[in-house]
Amino acid sequence: MAVKENLAEIKETIAQACENCGRSIDDITIIAVTKYVTIERAKEAVEAGIKDLGENRKEGFLEKYEAIGDEVNWHFIGSLQSRKVKEIINEVTMIHSLDRKSLAKEINKRSNKPVKCFVQVNVSEEESKHGLQMDEVEDFVEMVKDYENIKVVGLMTMAPHTDDEEKLRGVFRQLRALRDRLRDKHQAHAPCEYLSMGMSNDYAIAIEEGATHIRIGSSLVGQQN
Repeated sequence: MAVKENLAEIKETIAQACENCGRSIDDITIIAVTKYVTIERAKEAVEAGIKDLGENRKEGFLEKYEAIGDEVNWHFIGSLQSRKVKEIINEVTMIHSLDRKSLAKEINKRSNKPVKCFVQVNVSEEESKHGLQMDEVEDFVEMVKDYENIKVVGLMTMAPHTDDEEKLRGVFRQLRALRDRLRDKHQAHAPCEYLSMGMSNDYAIAIEEGATHIRIGSSLVGQQN
């Protein structure tokens, strides 16, 4: 199916989710996750009106950035190795996977401007997932205030792949509560306005629980590779 048609369906779902919880669709940023698709398919997403693209590997990011450039916002959504920071840092708009001091140090060193970062949190405590534990986040955010090129704009998590709605809601609610605590501290380096949570299978639930940035791959652009 064409990306334009997929996007129309997704926007309908978003609108319904926003209506359910009294929010505006304008509060939601749709990130098209293009890591499994061709450059042509990513361009199709841009032509359909998508303004934000997400990649999780340096190679894929650089390939698509070269082809598409600055006409969109670029989100790095995968685990980022410190040694690869210098190759992508001045082209990305947001990093969704800040989860350790060594990475923060390298971002701070290599960037020529403050970088908007989401701190990745492993709310579900799954061994297969990256991210800080819930009780580590506040100290970590306090620590990165010493890095002038790090701006913590929010928190990110990946929920378990499950059809258990209550389990999903529990994960999203925990992240939102933690975000609220951080936001209420009113720290200049960590405004913590946003929540990056929700993917193709659970984005409607994530929106109802406070998501501001949803990362949509298969139901928007499909998987071609």
